[in-house]
Amino acid sequence: MTVPVVPGASVRGLDLPDFPWDSLAPYKARAVAHPDGIVDLSVGTPVDPTPEVVRRALADAADAPGYPLTVGTADLRAAICEWFERRRGVPGLTPDAVLPTIGSKELVAWLPTLLGLRAGDVVGIPAVAYPTYDIGARIAGATAVVAQSLTSLGPLTAATTPKLLWLNSPGNPNGQVLGVDHLRKVVSWARQHGVVVASDECYAELDWREGHVGTSTPSILHPDVCGGDHTGLLAVYSLSKQSNLAGYRAAFVAGDPAIIGTILEVRKHAGMIMPTPVQHAMAVALRDDAHVQTQRTAYARRRELLLDAVTRAGLRVDHSEAGLYLWATRGEDCWTTVSELADRGILVAPGAFYGAAGAQHVRIALTATDERIAAACSRL
Repeated sequence: MTVPVVPGASVRGLDLPDFPWDSLAPYKARAVAHPDGIVDLSVGTPVDPTPEVVRRALADAADAPGYPLTVGTADLRAAICEWFERRRGVPGLTPDAVLPTIGSKELVAWLPTLLGLRAGDVVGIPAVAYPTYDIGARIAGATAVVAQSLTSLGPLTAATTPKLLWLNSPGNPNGQVLGVDHLRKVVSWARQHGVVVASDECYAELDWREGHVGTSTPSILHPDVCGGDHTGLLAVYSLSKQSNLAGYRAAFVAGDPAIIGTILEVRKHAGMIMPTPVQHAMAVALRDDAHVQTQRTAYARRRELLLDAVTRAGLRVDHSEAGLYLWATRGEDCWTTVSELADRGILVAPGAFYGAAGAQHVRIALTATDERIAAACSRL
C-alpha cells in the first residue's frame, strides 16, 4: 500500500518540530535527585485546588445525556459578555460575538486553519512567544514570521502581508503588558492592511504593576483601543490560571461576530464542543470574582518571595509585570542557567523554547505551593 504524502509535509505528516519539553528530561532528573526533592518551576500548571463553588457547579450539571451545543449555552455566552464588561471594560458584546473553546491552546493551534489559511499565507508572531503560535501556522501549512515591530515585516506585498497577527499581553513567557496606545497603533495598522488581530489575553487578571493590582490588563476589544469597533479583532481568554481550571479546559474567544461565525461553522462540523457540565461550571466561575481575588493574592505572595530570591541570586528580571512567570537572565546561554539551577533542585524553562530572542533568559513559574516556593528561595 502506498501512503500518500501531503506536499511540503514531513514523513510524520506535518512539518512540526520535536516537542521542546522532552529536552528538559535530563535536567529534571538532576533536579529530582536533590536531597529535598525537585522544585518544578518549569511549567505554569496550577497546583492550588479548584474553587469549591466551581466544583459544586460541575457536579450539579453532571446529568448531561444529550449532545452539548458547540456555540455554548445561552447562559454561558451571557456570562462571558457580562465578564467582559465587568472585568475588562468592554461593553456591548452580544452572544454571537463569543464562543467557548476546549481550552485556549487548541484554539491557538487551530485558529489559522479555522480561518482558512494555507500554504503561502503568513502569520505574524511575537519575537518571544508561546510556541503554539508557530505550531498553529505550521498545521495550516502557513508560515510564521516574527513581527517584533510592525515595520520589521519589511515592505508589505500581497504575499508578505500577514493574514493573521498574534499579540500576547500579558506575555508568555516574559510577562510584558502592551498598553492602550500600543494596542491602538496595532489595530490601526492591521485595519489598513486587512489583517486579523488575535490577542491572547489569558493572564489578564494577574497584573502586578503598581496601581493596577486587582484590575485587568487592557484588552484589544476595549473601546479605548478599537473605538468600540471589533471588526477584524479577536480576544482569547482562559480560566486555567485565574480559576485553577486547567483540567476543565475552559476558555473562550470573543470579538468580530463575522469571524466568530466562521470559526463556529467549522467547529460544528468538526465536533469541537465543550462538555455541558464544564459549560455550566465555567459560567459560575466567570460570575464569581471572590475566588479570583483569593488566587491572585496567593500568586502575589509567591511572586514577592521568588522575585527577591532570584534577584539576590544574581539574575536580572526583565518585564514580568504581569502573569505567572519571572523572565530572568544572567547574560549567559539559557541552558547554562537551567543546568546550574537543576543542580540546586530547581527546574526552570529555557528561554530558547520561546524563540531566538529568549536564548539568554529562563522562565521561572510561580505555580508551586508555598512550601515549594519557600524551598526554592532557600536554595537560591
